[in-house]
Amino acid sequence: MRISVHVQNLKCSGCENTIVNRLTELKNIFDVEVNQEEQSVAFDYHTNHDFETAKHVLSRIGYPIVGKENKLKTKAQSYNSCAISKIKK
Repeated sequence: MRISVHVQNLKCSGCENTIVNRLTELKNIFDVEVNQEEQSVAFDYHTNHDFETAKHVLSRIGYPIVGKENKLKTKAQSYNSCAISKIKK
């Protein structure tokens, strides 16, 4: 199945790299695409459990799905994830 979700805190290519790298590490998540302009993430998955896992990872790295709580800690995590991705380039 394929899904596209809108996420919060997506600002730059560093954020994009972080999201793609972290989601592609997950079992049964593949063909990850990030659209910065639309602030969306699209990917294929096999089961609802896979989708829930991907949502959890997105939130944990600082990019929760729109409509989910976006606390200061989550925003700070997105900046951290973004910075680390830029340094690894």
